[in-house]
Amino acid sequence: MRREFWLLSTMMLLAIGFMSAFAPANHTVIEDTEGIQFTETSWNNILKKAKAEKKVIFLDAYASWCGPCKMLQKNVFTRKEVGDYFNKSFINVKMDMEKGEGPMLSQRYPLEAYPTLLFIDGNGRVLKKVIGYQAPEQLLAIGKSVK
Repeated sequence: MRREFWLLSTMMLLAIGFMSAFAPANHTVIEDTEGIQFTETSWNNILKKAKAEKKVIFLDAYASWCGPCKMLQKNVFTRKEVGDYFNKSFINVKMDMEKGEGPMLSQRYPLEAYPTLLFIDGNGRVLKKVIGYQAPEQLLAIGKSVK
């Protein structure tokens, strides 16, 4: 009886370990309170908000499989100095361009690569387009050049 219990419990632990090793990664991003705070709503609501607040939209157009996109999220968007400037100056939005409204937006704003960082006015006109990973200092300089 003990041997059967030991064998069964060992097999269960191995099965759980095997399943967790191959389980899909959770792509939910938890925002750092010091970094950029991203607005989550429909694109039409974002445009209305930009007009009402007279702010430019900062759109991080990314794909879930994109390595440089993940690096931006981890190493740049979470920085306090980047968050302080972008939260006060822009309506910040990030959109997986392969899900939800992303495919529609990628037709409206054609992309050449990921990540693509767009600065868009309340009328939907692109003011600036930047492609690729940007260091925190570079992103701040780009943001300041848009204002």
